[in-house]
Amino acid sequence: MNGNGVEEETAFEIGVVVPKSSDCIEVLVEEFRKAGLIVDRVVGLQNEFIRLEAPIETLGKAAAELQLKKRTHIGVDLQFHWDEVEAFERQPDGSLFSWFERYCCYRHIIYGIVNTSTSTVVLKSDGIEVHWEPGKPLLRILESVGIVKEVFPVHDEKKRKQLLRSWALNWWDFTVQPIDDICNYYGTKIASYFAFLGMYTKWILFPAAFGLAVQLVDFGSLQLFVLSAFFISIVSWAVLFLQFWKRKNSALLVRWQMNYPAGVDNGSRLLEGEWYQFQSPVELMKKQGADKTDKPRGKEAFQREEWLGHFMRFRNDAMIILSIICLQLPFELAFAHVYEVLRSDISKFCLTAVYLFTIQYFNKIGGKISVKLVKYENNKNIERRADSWVYKCLLQVFGLYFMQSYIGIFYHALLHRNIMTLRQVLIQRLIISEVLENMLENSLPYLKYSFKKYRAVGNKRKRENGRPSEKTQYMSRVEKEYLKPDYSASIGEELEDGLFDDFLELALQFGMIMMFACVFPLGFAFATLNNITEIRTDALKLLAMLRRPIPRPDATIGAWLNIFQFLIVMSICTNCILLVCLYDRDGQWKISPGLAAILIMEHVLLLIKFVFSRIVPEEPAWIRANRMKNATHVHDMCSRQLLRSISGEKINAELKKDE
Repeated sequence: MNGNGVEEETAFEIGVVVPKSSDCIEVLVEEFRKAGLIVDRVVGLQNEFIRLEAPIETLGKAAAELQLKKRTHIGVDLQFHWDEVEAFERQPDGSLFSWFERYCCYRHIIYGIVNTSTSTVVLKSDGIEVHWEPGKPLLRILESVGIVKEVFPVHDEKKRKQLLRSWALNWWDFTVQPIDDICNYYGTKIASYFAFLGMYTKWILFPAAFGLAVQLVDFGSLQLFVLSAFFISIVSWAVLFLQFWKRKNSALLVRWQMNYPAGVDNGSRLLEGEWYQFQSPVELMKKQGADKTDKPRGKEAFQREEWLGHFMRFRNDAMIILSIICLQLPFELAFAHVYEVLRSDISKFCLTAVYLFTIQYFNKIGGKISVKLVKYENNKNIERRADSWVYKCLLQVFGLYFMQSYIGIFYHALLHRNIMTLRQVLIQRLIISEVLENMLENSLPYLKYSFKKYRAVGNKRKRENGRPSEKTQYMSRVEKEYLKPDYSASIGEELEDGLFDDFLELALQFGMIMMFACVFPLGFAFATLNNITEIRTDALKLLAMLRRPIPRPDATIGAWLNIFQFLIVMSICTNCILLVCLYDRDGQWKISPGLAAILIMEHVLLLIKFVFSRIVPEEPAWIRANRMKNATHVHDMCSRQLLRSISGEKINAELKKDE
């Protein structure tokens, strides 16, 4: 317990990788201790590791220097002050700061260690002289010369094992997850993904049961009517699911004390995050002010810049779309034709497996090209650039997947009009793609870690000239974490966000089961089983196979929500086409009452989507009421403070007149 009466358990959360036996390390460790950090040094096989732990008082003072805003007990977000710590609310787990806030404070502390003297300090390391000039950050200098190899978050073993028991290895209740514990340990962005995945898995149980009944029961002459009813219910289910997710997301924002509403541009909050290396708002203002020229910019300059950005985005979109049409479409048609020619089911299954395995690498190449194209866009806002990156990668990667996964399927549905073959293709692609994706995303990190571990042990033996050491040295926990791969996107490490791959897999699954719901209702049951497994495998991947990810401040699924809404609209169009194929088996395409009913149903479903999106509010009423209450409270406080200020000025003026 500190002077302010705040008691909180802390742990080692940051690791610094440095070489062995370096004189600079002693200075660095001493400076860490002077900054109020608890230091633990661990000697590994190849490197030395410095683990850092910050007492709550050290974190509180750093948060005050960063001018972080936190929620108070009256519901108002105010700038944090360590002396007034009792006025601020705690996190759901009882801690004062979230993981993102703690990481910001850690970065501020360790990168804020500067030379406060007036002379240059000379440090030596393996014959290399390092000049630590006045006012320069020590850690940046050591990173530039390669002495500090990396700074990364480390796992808290106590919390990690607790999450393993209550989350990754808990199969009794397959949809319940400790979301608050996940948020406290990994941050709001990863917690939002698992909250969305858990809610999606719960909601998909209804269409899975309905689809299983439609698939197994023979309704005879009423089959087309039952499929139409199933399709209408599925579209209504999908629209309501997304609307109620928005409501749940709003509640999570309040629970996690996020000081911005959903849907608001959050570029300002990301400027305080990892994108700018966790600099304080004051430092950012100085930096942004230094980048501005003294000469004022006119109207023509802004217009030229604006239209140049629009032109660059249009050019990049056109390049991607043309490349998909010219390269992917012929390839997909050729694959669909070969698949139709083959007679053996085993040959078709093997062809599909090889095909799906091959396109994994094609999509990585397309995603990397998208990243390079986005870099040339004229994005002034870091968050807009991140959104543009996501949309561009979705346009490229999802476009490639759309051509590769769906064009071939439509080839079977529209040209060959073979519904049985179409169902066979869907079953093969759903099973193979899900199994292949889970196998790759869980086995590759383990293989990378095993290779790095084997190489580290081999290098140590080479240095010892093959002679066994007197004492066997085992690899420490922090060194094992250092050798594990990062949680990054497979198609581009610029974003360093592994959730891109997880959300992409989820969106592709949602698109496939929705767009072909009429011909394969059983797909929802396959998706349910996959999602139940996906929750546990993703949790195990994060807890055991990867490093602890760098926290991100986002608490919404962002651009992916628009992708899911787009897939709902696409599913209305595709399923109506499939119903036409089922109704008009002879391919005469004559206007009849049945075809007219299907056309009317398409417009009715589009109207249902629009109406349900407006009927169900995106925020619960209690959130709006609390926001209005807090706004009124702030207004009253400001009014009273302003009145006191005016009264004080009037009294002072009268006193001066009397004198």
